[in-house]
Amino acid sequence: MKITCIDKEIRKIFETGYYHIPRFQRPYSWEKDHISEFWNDTLIESETDYFIGSIVVYKKSDELYGIVDGQQRLTTITMILCSLRDAYRVLGFEKQARGVHSLIEKMDLNDDNRFILQTETSYPYFQEHIQKFDDPEIDIDYGSEEINLKNGFEQINGYIAQEIKNIKVDKQKATNLDNELINKLNEIRDKILKLKVIYIELDDEDDAYIIFETLNTRGKDLSVGDLVKNYLTKHIKARNASVDIPKDKWNLLRDNIEGTSSDLDIDNFLLHVWLSKYEYTTVKTLFKKIKISVKSTQASFFLNSLVTDSKTYRTIFEPDSRKWNKNELAIRNSLSTLYSFRVTQQTPMVLSIMREYFAGNLKYKYAHEALEAIEHFHYIFTAITSQRSSGGIGSMYSTYGRKLSEAKDDKSKLDVIRELKLKMREKLPTYDEFLASFKTIKFTDDYTKQKRIIQYTLAKVDKFYNKKGVAINYDLMTLEHLLPQNPSSRTITHDQNVGLLGNLILVDEQTNNTLANKQFKDKKVILERSNIFLDETIVKATKWAEGEIVLRTEKLASIVYNKVFKI
Repeated sequence: MKITCIDKEIRKIFETGYYHIPRFQRPYSWEKDHISEFWNDTLIESETDYFIGSIVVYKKSDELYGIVDGQQRLTTITMILCSLRDAYRVLGFEKQARGVHSLIEKMDLNDDNRFILQTETSYPYFQEHIQKFDDPEIDIDYGSEEINLKNGFEQINGYIAQEIKNIKVDKQKATNLDNELINKLNEIRDKILKLKVIYIELDDEDDAYIIFETLNTRGKDLSVGDLVKNYLTKHIKARNASVDIPKDKWNLLRDNIEGTSSDLDIDNFLLHVWLSKYEYTTVKTLFKKIKISVKSTQASFFLNSLVTDSKTYRTIFEPDSRKWNKNELAIRNSLSTLYSFRVTQQTPMVLSIMREYFAGNLKYKYAHEALEAIEHFHYIFTAITSQRSSGGIGSMYSTYGRKLSEAKDDKSKLDVIRELKLKMREKLPTYDEFLASFKTIKFTDDYTKQKRIIQYTLAKVDKFYNKKGVAINYDLMTLEHLLPQNPSSRTITHDQNVGLLGNLILVDEQTNNTLANKQFKDKKVILERSNIFLDETIVKATKWAEGEIVLRTEKLASIVYNKVFKI
């Protein structure tokens, strides 16, 4: 590997070549704090000749270089130059504007105009709306990179506008305003162009891939996703200069993961995919595992499987992104509920289940059984008792996710699911632990934090026992307090008992309005005529006070733990 290493000023870099951001680089990702830090470091707090680190490139042709390290800084510097150019133009300094633009766009040896910094991922936004000397001619659909570029450019424009405003409001400078303005813009321009770097030039692209894996860009460390993308595109060469299928596939994967309303990221996605198929590992060692296991001949297959899994992964966290058949709604509801518990350790197993189901390799009834068991486990383990999920839980799901992926027939797959259910039963909290936590759950007008889990619990109980054959939309049901929250007289312990689960029942809005503030015996008559399941405690009660509330809370806990959510 031949490496040339010299000191260079930014001006010389922009004057002596064209720079291409290759497909293995991540999109522009600097945010407000990164740009603010760079602006302050290089233009506000620094003297001249400020050092900003290394720039690593590889030679593509006599004048064209691929950027390995330094993309974020060179893109930001280009935006500063574009903002300066625009400021010169607005103030009427056309000569200076064109001078700066010569470091943004210039003629090549064929007398064609070419931008000095060339990027593929943000085309045509970066070229049309930032680099171009004249007004843009086309509208752009904004993706995540375009939004980062737009926000960054507006932030830089704001900094320069503030510098201009400061001069205009300074009465001492008003007598020679044009000179003061041009001097300030020239000062910013000259400081940027005199920034120092260590300029490292490599002979070829293969060397660039190796260096890329060992370097971090200023501002944000390389993520596992960056490294995996680099590794795969290294081994899947584009077959046509105009069509880059591997890059397009990675972008599709990224859109599936990052283009959701859920808080998903590629690193966690890659980890969960790996855990669902391969040995247990952590994010820290994931890339090393992938690099060892996925050979160059397998890179294309591995990328294709990632794209497919990215669609499944999105469905897991965002069930409504898929159109479900009516007979699949139980699966959809389990997924929706499971991730409302805000726990993700089960994801490798859930990913295996849904991957096999969508591929037609797992029967609906088996997929439903497995997901329902996981849902029930985390209701007790996470939502009610708030147990700490140790590494043993994550390892369990990873182990059975792999087993399910490797199972070849229905019997083997069912055996894996039944074995997982047995393991989950062993890890469940005891009934006494569950009861103690269940008795602390409450809902009142002043305390609504646990409202959703209470609604979910009562809906599951009703669905388990209700044999009237009437379809109920539990999302439209409301919580009714059998003992009023604000009675005409109250006991000392009223406030600590009135919000307990034992005092709550799910009713439809019409029934709720009918119940109003009636006495319990009158409420009971109305409830008995409805389609709502009434448990034994309510059916047998002739009055309703705090003793009945505590008794019903304990009996509901037993029903929930031993029957409704039994694994």
